[in-house]
This record gives sequence, structure tokens and C-alpha cells, in this order.
Amino acid sequence: MTRKFAAFAGGLMACSSLTAPAFAQDSETATPEVRDDNVIIVTATRRAQDVQDIPLAVTAISPQQLEAQRVVNIQQISALAPSFTASQAQLASGSVVLRVRGIGTTSNNIGFESAVGIFIDGAYQSRPGVALSEFVDVERVEVLRGPQGTLFGRNTSAGALNVTNVRPDVTEFSGFVNAEYGNFDEKSLQGAINVPIVKDTVAVRLTGAWRERDGFLDVVNRTGTKIGETNTADQWLVRGQIGWDTDSGLRGRIIADYSKSKSSCCGAIELYQSPLVTGGAYAAVGLGANGGNGQPYVATAPRDQAGFERAMDNRTVSANAAPRADIDNYGVTGELEFPLSDSADLIFIGSYRKYQSFEAYDSDFTGLDIFNVSGLNLDLDTWTAELRLQGDSMDGALNYMIGGFYSDEQIDQSVSFALGADYGENVGALLFVPTGGALGANPLTVFTGLDPNGTSNTNRFQQDAKSYAVFSHNSLEITDGLELTVGARYSWEEKSGGFSQTAVNNQICPATLGALGAIPEALRPSFIGLGCFGFTAPANLPQSAVLPLVRTFQTDFKDEELIYTVKLGYEFSSATNAYASFTHGYKAGGINLDTTAAVNGADPRFLSEEVDAYEIGLKSKLFDDAVTLNVAAFYEEFTNFQVLEFTGTAFTTFNVPIAETRGVEIETLIRPSRELTFNVSGTFLEASYPDDCDVGQETTVTVASLCGNDLTNAPQVVALVGGMWEKPINDSMEFFLSGQVRMESDQRTSTQAIVPPTVAAGSTAAQVQAAVDAAPLIVADVQDGKAFVNLRAGLRFGDGAYAIEGWVNNLTDEVVRGVTFNTTLRGSGAVNSRSAFTLPPRQYGITLRAKF
Repeated sequence: MTRKFAAFAGGLMACSSLTAPAFAQDSETATPEVRDDNVIIVTATRRAQDVQDIPLAVTAISPQQLEAQRVVNIQQISALAPSFTASQAQLASGSVVLRVRGIGTTSNNIGFESAVGIFIDGAYQSRPGVALSEFVDVERVEVLRGPQGTLFGRNTSAGALNVTNVRPDVTEFSGFVNAEYGNFDEKSLQGAINVPIVKDTVAVRLTGAWRERDGFLDVVNRTGTKIGETNTADQWLVRGQIGWDTDSGLRGRIIADYSKSKSSCCGAIELYQSPLVTGGAYAAVGLGANGGNGQPYVATAPRDQAGFERAMDNRTVSANAAPRADIDNYGVTGELEFPLSDSADLIFIGSYRKYQSFEAYDSDFTGLDIFNVSGLNLDLDTWTAELRLQGDSMDGALNYMIGGFYSDEQIDQSVSFALGADYGENVGALLFVPTGGALGANPLTVFTGLDPNGTSNTNRFQQDAKSYAVFSHNSLEITDGLELTVGARYSWEEKSGGFSQTAVNNQICPATLGALGAIPEALRPSFIGLGCFGFTAPANLPQSAVLPLVRTFQTDFKDEELIYTVKLGYEFSSATNAYASFTHGYKAGGINLDTTAAVNGADPRFLSEEVDAYEIGLKSKLFDDAVTLNVAAFYEEFTNFQVLEFTGTAFTTFNVPIAETRGVEIETLIRPSRELTFNVSGTFLEASYPDDCDVGQETTVTVASLCGNDLTNAPQVVALVGGMWEKPINDSMEFFLSGQVRMESDQRTSTQAIVPPTVAAGSTAAQVQAAVDAAPLIVADVQDGKAFVNLRAGLRFGDGAYAIEGWVNNLTDEVVRGVTFNTTLRGSGAVNSRSAFTLPPRQYGITLRAKF
């Protein structure tokens, strides 16, 4: 541990964000005004406060910072907040994973809620994918670190993103327009116009954005011929607001937005080929020497790190076709503030959101035609309502808030799966070694007389989820400089959901089961798993009572929990504050909305996740406010930590009894002059499953193989260093130059750290642990540490009314694996191929800005 802290201290000469503007607000819904006293006002505590005064670890991000680092969506906030990371897998709609302090919820299952909550203009977004619209006309972003629930409408176990868009200005006509062109033929246009309808009382604000870009990845077929691109951008957004601010103090706004996306997301690069490919099994059944991988580079040994890098550098994915998506996302949010007295307000925030998506993709991630998702249709409806009474009394010594929250979420997802023309031969390759090729190129056809090509079905997942809560958050100044904060929340969760099949065209599974008597006993489990492949198998066959076959289910989940927090803060001086806190947090459990969730009669539900979080912090301003230094140290212990893993043939859901995260966060802003600003920030983190992470439950291979390993996408060190130089040329023109480096240490990019061994049923805990200890490491899953450099330079004219900027992100073109996984139907255990989703390469371009 000492060595790790020493390494972290050495790495902290690296930085975070750029200059944050100073905002002053009278209340949560007030329009900000720029001040010159380096005060940054945030509403993380549901009331306007200087970020330096609140006993909470929060990173405040301004529009200028978003522009300087070219942050255009929530995933890219990691460029400005070292304790925040984001990753995305194959789905545009449902595989975004956000993490704070190394904690997040692995995705690709619509039944999972995010451990990091997203709140846009006060309204909770029920899934991260819903909030992927472009950042435009944003007033600020706040990254709250640690469990939340006594301040925000929804409880979260890891943290929260609080995004506030610029509200209508009732005082003057104004607006802006930005145009951008970059490599990959990227084009974007953003703009807003603000029009007072009744001077000083009512205004309308219209905002729009459009972005189009070619793909980062080429898609090639089994012969290596390019057939398309993926990881493209094709999206637009419009948002309209009407806001009012009356002399009586009644204020509010109504926001309506609509966004459309046809972006292709996302392609996976095969890093490591199964020995079944390199050993000739695929060639033997007629599927080619490379087994359908059209990439020119791929690693052929599990520790071939250079091969992994070559595969990633090539930025080519093999598939039958590029992924397709068509997403509609729209909603309405209402925000009303009623003054009850000079010191008390009643605030209501209500929202409705509709999210509809269609996606289709090659789900075997090779150029072979093995397994396809021919249509994934998601329909998500969410209603939320939050009512708060807040104010102050005792001559301002007591600030109180009492509130209630309600959400109603309806999920309806239908997924059509299909087996392709090469599925039978792929089974032949998988069984080639144990049979010596004796069963021919298509063993399923040999035993059943049927070809699996064309087998399909449609699986439907539905869930009705309701959440109710009452909460309170109160701070009392006990004595001069000493403040006690106490908050509590009681939540009730109700979910009802299940899995059904609406269309089935599968003859191969019943035929396989009927032929089991003719199949050698040692091969029967493989034939059952491949002939009755879980995603396409018919449900509720008679044999499902004794065999691991798909079953439909309908079940309910209910839970309730008391969440609470206690904080003690002390103001040593107007420039120095310290605090200590304890928070008991919670994230609801639920229902595993997957076809294999009830196999063998398993309970498809998973438990709620709880966390006990301890934190101490120091916030200070030094040298006449020329330096701002904030430090936080934390320890968080999670119980029943929720995990989702893809095994190569199914998604498994389980709870790990214990997971931990601990570390130190440092944020520093240095202003040596009015022209220069530097930032240094970093996070030293140890987020892991302890050696005894399976304590308190029957030992399983799945959980035991995690114990003693780091959590996914949780680097131990993240350091950011950046600076801004703004040099006036004359009275109306200035030059600016900004730069930033983000450094990350090594990190795991998959759920499992080892190849899970096969353990016989009834094995003792010692036998399970011995098998786990002997299992080989998955070397391809460890992403080496990287450094990312962003630069921007330009000229501002007309006192900042116009600007021209040149920029480059990821200057050194670092290639990074975001998520690594077992390639679908490409082997098992130690002979499974591995594939990975990649982060963006170097991007550069020019931006023109004008405001009025």
C-alpha cells in the first residue's frame, strides 16, 4: 500500500479540467451570473452554495471546460473528472456503464439499474443509454462522488451526474451558433436562441444540435473485404423551453426535447483466436483457416500482448454487416418553484420520457454467419415526480429539506434471434477436437437430419417498476463554524417482470433432445447446449424439468430500505473547511431479464446492493485565492454487489457478498496570473473484491474466481494535468491555448480475471477454491496504462463574440480496450476467443463560434 501511495504521489503532476467559471445564484433555478471572486456555485445539495463550502466530494464542470476538452456526451466526462469512467459495449441503447470511484453496474441487461444516477434538469434518467444525447447549451455538470439518496429523487450506490441546461433568460435576446468539421468527415452544428416574450417575466429558449461522422472501425467479411463501417455518428436533437420569473417569486420552466440517432454502435475487435482456429478445426469443417475472422492481425497465444496491440491498431472488425440502430428519445420536464414565505419554497419537478429503439447486429462478432440479432426493439416509458419543501429558520442556522419521490418505469423489449448458415459447421468446429472430427462438419445435422440454419425466435421481456420514497436533508450550524448535516430516506421498490416467447421457429432443439440416446454420453452436455442454444431455444419444453433448458418466467421483486447520512463540517477560516461523513446507501435489486435466467429452476431475481461509505475531506483556498486545493479520502464497502457476466453463450447475473473501494482524491486549481490557469487532479484507487469476497454464501466458481481481483475498469491511478493560457492581443481580440494530459494505470476490462474452471457438482468449498487457484489468467483482459493528450488553440474576436479554434483529442492516437469479453460461440474456458470494444482514436478538426 505504501508503494502504491508513493507511486500515486509521483503521478499527481498531472491534471484535470480547465478554468471553471464563477457563478452566483439566488436559488436552484436562478440564472447564473459570472463573478470575479473565483466562487463556483453548485446545486449539488439542492440549494445554491459555493462548492468550497459543502461537505461533499463534487466536481463542478463548466461549459468552457466541456468545450475545451470537446466533451459532447456523458461518456466523455471522464476527461474532466478523474474519479469518473465510462465504457460501452455492443448496444447503442443498453450497454453504457458509468463508474464513480471504480463502482458501476455491468450492463447489457435492461433489468439492471445504474449505480451512477443521471439527473438532467432535476429529472432522473432511468438508464444511461437514455441520456446519450449530445451536450449542448449546458450550464454546468456536477459529478457527485459516493452514494446518494437524501438529496436526489432517486437513490444510487456509487454517485450521480447532475446536468443542468441553460434556462431561458427573461431579461434579453441572445443566442449562439457553433459549426465544426473534423477528420472521419465529421460535421456538427449547434445553436440556441433566447427570446423574452414578456420582458423580465417570460422567455422562450430553443436549442438544437446535429452531428454526422464516418465510422472509426472498418467492417470486413470473412475474406477481409470491406463491407461497411461502424462506430459512426448520425444524430440530431431539438429542445424547447419556456421559463418564467415573476415579481411574486413564482418561477419555473417547462422543457420539451426530441432526439434521433441512427449511429452504428458498436464493433468488437477479436484480440485472441481460439486454438480451435489456429489448430485447424475451423478449416477442417470448411469455414476457412481464420475461422471467419477477416482481420489481418490477431493474437494467437493467450499472452501475446504485441498481438493484442496489433489487432487493436488495425481497427478492423469482422462481421456479416455493420450494426444498425434507429433510436427516438423524447420527453417533457416541468420545474416549478412556489415561494411560501421569505425563507421557504415548495419545489416540484415532474417528467415523462419515452425511449424507443430498434437495433440489429451480428452477435457472433466474426465474418461467419453463425448467430444474429435480427431485431432488438426496446420501448421504455418513465414517469417521475419529486416534491420538496426547503428553506431555512433559526436566523439561517438551520437549512432544511423534506421531500417525496415517485417513479414509474415500463420496460417492453423484444429480441429476435436467428441462427445463420454457418451455425452447424461452427458446432462441428467446437466439437472437432473431442470427437476427432468423426461427426463430420455438421454434427447436429448428422444426428437430427435437420440443418440449424434459419432457426429463429422472438423473446419478450417486460417489467413494471415503481419506486416510492420520502427523504429529508438538513444542516444545522451548531456553533460558529461547526455544522452538522443529517439526512435520511426511506425507499419502497416494487417490480413485476418476466420473459415470454412471442414467436418460435426452432425444430433443431427438440430434434437434438430426441436424438440424445444416439449421442455419446460424454458429448450430451455439449449437444444440449449447442442444439438448444439459450437465446434461440424454445421455452418450457418437457425436458426442462431435468435439463438446463430455457424456461419462461413471471416474478415479482419487492424491497424497502432506510438510507441515511451524517456529516460534520468545520470552517477553520473563510478559506478552509474540513468535513467527515458516513453514508449508508442502497441500489434496488430486480429481475434478470434474460432468456437463461430461470434455467434449472433458478430464481431470476437478484438482491439489492448496499454500501457503507466513510469519507473525510479538506477544501481550501491558498495564497489570496490563487490556489484551490481539495482533498478527499474515502472507504466504501458494498454488500451484495451486483454483477452481470457474459460467458460466451449466456448472460449470468449474481451478487458478490463483498466488494470494496478506497482511495484519495485531489483537485487543485492554480492561477499564477489572470492569463494563466493550471489544474492538477488525481485519484488513487483500490477497488477490488477482497480475498474473502464470497464469505457468507455457498462457494461458487463464478464468485470465487473474482475474489482477490480488481473491479472492472477501475485503474489504481488516474491523473490529469492541464492548463490554459489566454493572451489579449488588443482591446477586442485574444489568443488562447489549452492542453491536458489524462494518465491511467493498468486496468482490467472484463468481469472475470481468470478462465473459470469446470467444477463437478457437489464439490466442497476447498475443491472449488483449488480449481480457481489453478485456473489460467486472462491476459488479454488487462489494458496497459495509457496517457491521452488533448490540445486546443484559437482566437477570440469582438470581446469573445466570435472564435475560431483548432483542436485535437487523443493526440498520440492511443488505442484502448474499453470492454473485453468471451467471443460468442467461439470456444469455452481456456480455448475461448476474446474480443474487445475499443475507445475512439485520434480526432482533430476546426470549430467556429459566434454568439449574440
